[in-house]
Amino acid sequence: MQHRKHTPEQIVRKLREADKLLAEGADVATVAKHLEVSEQTFHRWRNQYGGMKADDAKELKDLRRENQRLKRIVADQALDIDMLKEVAKDAPIDQAGWFSAA
Repeated sequence: MQHRKHTPEQIVRKLREADKLLAEGADVATVAKHLEVSEQTFHRWRNQYGGMKADDAKELKDLRRENQRLKRIVADQALDIDMLKEVAKDAPIDQAGWFSAA
């Protein structure tokens, strides 16, 4: 089988088609073959996208992308904080509690 990346909308559409075929009495192996995916992929899609509509799947994809972006920002900030702590640890401090330029 070819390896291709399906969009969430395509997956939801194929799952709807699979539901129709299963209701007509087809078995899972036949449905998976008709959808051009493995049975394992079909079951994974079923668990992940089971009761979703195409709009829900698109929103989920957008939310995951946004979450990934925010995690990257938090990681960058954590690195910045660690760097500043390292610099502050080595910087001389005057009697008033300020970093001196010495």
